[in-house]
Amino acid sequence: MTDHPIRTLIVENDPLVADTHRIYVQKVPGFTVSGVAHSGAESLRHVSRVSNDLILLDLHLPDIAGLEICRILRSQNVKLDIIAITSVRDLESIRTAISFGVIQYLLKPFSFNTFQRSLERYSTFRQRLTAAATGPLRQRDLDFALATLCPEAGTDYQQKGLSASTLDAVLTELQAADVPVSADDVAAALGMSRVTARRYLHVLTTQRLAVQTQRYGHSGRPGHLYHWSGE
Repeated sequence: MTDHPIRTLIVENDPLVADTHRIYVQKVPGFTVSGVAHSGAESLRHVSRVSNDLILLDLHLPDIAGLEICRILRSQNVKLDIIAITSVRDLESIRTAISFGVIQYLLKPFSFNTFQRSLERYSTFRQRLTAAATGPLRQRDLDFALATLCPEAGTDYQQKGLSASTLDAVLTELQAADVPVSADDVAAALGMSRVTARRYLHVLTTQRLAVQTQRYGHSGRPGHLYHWSGE
């Protein structure tokens, strides 16, 4: 996990919208506002003076386009992440943003819940990369961290009463298994009910971190087996 709140710079042309985003950030645990900038030049000055982990970047700025800000930061090898918060929806801009390493693309308008889920996914992504970075990253660790940034793999499972730590434990069990396993196998290994194991396995399957196959027993009724998608 990060050892400090995620320092977040808000770059937004409209002062009222910027203030709303500032309030939103302050309401999300684990984040702190490191500054607010209303222009591209102001944002670059702030980055040169203050340490930041994340920029919430409007692409419509009065002086320097948001995509140009991305290019400048990358050319200067500035080590921070960028989430675009914008009404820009054309494919070329989205592709350019991705090429500059924009980690998420949030379209205006949006609710606080949408904003919160986006930041929570980003926070979990950072935590999982940090936890896996005790040595060279394995493909499965990288896949799991990157999948977190997708809406299906973010905090949606938490709304269903599931926990991130248990989800990680189920995935680890799949990764360690030499052969496909059933929900009963996972339940026995982790000390949970079969129903609970199936719920977590279903989430991992929808995230494409697990693959579900069928097996047929003596009764002719199909059962489900699961294996990690990296196998």
